[in-house]
Amino acid sequence: MVTKFIASQSVEISVPKQSIPIQHYLRQPQRLVNALVDNTRIQQLSDEVFRLKMRPLSFMSLSIQPTVDMRVWADASGTIYLRSLGCEILGFEYINERFSLNLKGYLSPVQLNGETHLQGKADLEVLVDIPQPFSFTPKSILETTGNGLLKSVLLTIKQRLLHHLLADYRHWVISQTQNNDIDHTAGVRSQESGVILPTLNFE
Repeated sequence: MVTKFIASQSVEISVPKQSIPIQHYLRQPQRLVNALVDNTRIQQLSDEVFRLKMRPLSFMSLSIQPTVDMRVWADASGTIYLRSLGCEILGFEYINERFSLNLKGYLSPVQLNGETHLQGKADLEVLVDIPQPFSFTPKSILETTGNGLLKSVLLTIKQRLLHHLLADYRHWVISQTQNNDIDHTAGVRSQESGVILPTLNFE
């Protein structure tokens, strides 16, 4: 019996003003991925594609651990997009062959009353052919259980985003500012010796 589970989660974050606008930070998708997921469960496959090993999910006494390939990229305005490319469930070949996962989302900087906010939304959909004996469970119970599980996954992602993104952004600004100071000092010294080195420019 093929059953569909769905969940959505929205987020809005007020961004404290920093010396470098958050749009510059958001153009580095790998930093967002590291903010969302423990880096021990991330494998970067290319500039925009990441393999994420999710935490084990418990469903109707089954425990499965999906591995999801995600494309994460940013446009010129700093909006970040996420799209799942594929999913594999190791150890459960029956379910793996009958399981599909579709995750899509975005996170976008917007101006509200002169302040920068991040607004985003994620939609998660899973299609799975439920094996026996679980397929004898009423469909309404299966859907309620599965939808609740997906909602908890998105809520966990949201909580990590709220707790880690702004902290990483702040640390990134500090490191970039320090590097800029070092480059500027080196540039001044090099000018004195007749050699000009470029300084970092964020605009």
